[in-house]
Amino acid sequence: MSPHLPHLHHRDDAAASEPRQPREPLSGPVTRLTIHLGDGDQYHHRPLYTEIVHRAHRAGLAGASVLRGIEGFAGGAIHTSRLLDLAEGLPVVVVIVDTDQRVRDFLPELAEVACDRLVTLERAEAVVLTPPESRSNTEEGAL
Repeated sequence: MSPHLPHLHHRDDAAASEPRQPREPLSGPVTRLTIHLGDGDQYHHRPLYTEIVHRAHRAGLAGASVLRGIEGFAGGAIHTSRLLDLAEGLPVVVVIVDTDQRVRDFLPELAEVACDRLVTLERAEAVVLTPPESRSNTEEGAL
């Protein structure tokens, strides 16, 4: 099995096993919550980024992604993934997007696990992309 294929994480608690109802796509003003971490940060023996994503999912937020950096620093030494270096402490960011109120309602839960991390909030706009009509259908209608 390829290590790049998506897979599901399972936990023992019932909330994690219940499927969440899909939400309508976000459109319009949103807030992007970004949490800056290190790849070795842990919460109860599991990666902190995993804990944050699972909590955001249980809270019903619209979406979350974890992005791994190749180089960065936070108040100390620069950490890098270059081949000759030990790839420890690489930067990781968790990005969560939803309406401003839903993101702000999630902040107290985030504070339980990441109170000493850099957290930023940015206003953004979500757009729903729709596929353009196919060229052949337009041309057929004109004939």
